[in-house]
Amino acid sequence: MQTVNVATPGGEYPIRIAPGRLDTLAATIPDDATSIALVTNPVVHALMGDRVTRELAKTGRKIITVMLPDGEAYKSLDTLNQIFDAMLGAKLDRRSVIVALGGGVIGDMAGFAAAVYMRGVRFVQVPTTLLSQVDSSVGGKTAVNHPMGKNMIGAFYQPIAVEIDTEVLNTLPDREMSAGLAEVIKYGLILDSEFFAWCEQHAAALRARDPELLAIAIRKSCEYKAWVVSKDERETGMRAILNLGHTFGHAIEAGMGYGQWLHGEAVGCGLVMAADLSAELLGFPTADVERVRNLVAAIGCPVQGPRLEGVDQWVSLMMGDKKTEGGQITFVLLPRIGESIRRSAPADMVARVILRNTA
Repeated sequence: MQTVNVATPGGEYPIRIAPGRLDTLAATIPDDATSIALVTNPVVHALMGDRVTRELAKTGRKIITVMLPDGEAYKSLDTLNQIFDAMLGAKLDRRSVIVALGGGVIGDMAGFAAAVYMRGVRFVQVPTTLLSQVDSSVGGKTAVNHPMGKNMIGAFYQPIAVEIDTEVLNTLPDREMSAGLAEVIKYGLILDSEFFAWCEQHAAALRARDPELLAIAIRKSCEYKAWVVSKDERETGMRAILNLGHTFGHAIEAGMGYGQWLHGEAVGCGLVMAADLSAELLGFPTADVERVRNLVAAIGCPVQGPRLEGVDQWVSLMMGDKKTEGGQITFVLLPRIGESIRRSAPADMVARVILRNTA
């Protein structure tokens, strides 16, 4: 087992990474817990729900299962309320523990529910997609979407543990694996040029689910994110670099309708667009733009975004992003691979990048 420790003002906790972690979850539940709310969806539950329930039953605690509909389209306040209805109906108290079993949508909604149920209960992240293992389960960002923007309603709230079972990746569709790899290569782009080159070297094997290489990619990604989050838990500065590609990506998700593109697919395409904008604004080498484009394609993510209703809709959607400051869209950009900064960009330049990278 590999362990990465996260230390923030909001809490310190371990990320445990190993095959078979689903069969050790009982040990993660605190001794003083009175009950457990297992939050999942029908797809994940069919694959591993009974196994996890049997393991949690070893605690002797009362267990309820909250089944949410599957998909980004259901990451909403209405769906969130189903968690509260179930917990209140079962009379779960402030010493209950929420276990989030699923991908990023389940983790975000279960974490937000934990943050606000009776003003805060403990929760454990059990991420079952590559994207949630390397990104969304770590760092305490919890939220639901609003029709006017992604993740607009939420809280910073840290779990008490993240339990990553690498074997569950064998259950993922290929498209989900590709989406997760987009977040992996992001870390190389913003923080470590050598890791980016490692991803280029092993792209095919990672996409083919080589277990040893995936374990390295997951551990390294968690280490990068834990380091950034420890410096800036609430995204008042440095943590914003984790949003590379997300300003463009969130516009794709909102413009297409949540769930049409996977989050990681939109981020992958957004990485290409951010690299292209970096070339125009900062002199990021055009050869490196092609490296980014080629790697995003190699992991199986789109490198051309949708036209939507034109540049005006793109800009309108990006203006609604949380990262807009003082009426200006703020992008995470790349002076070079392995280094990132936050910067606004002239509107005509952004328009050219959108037109070049959409079809």
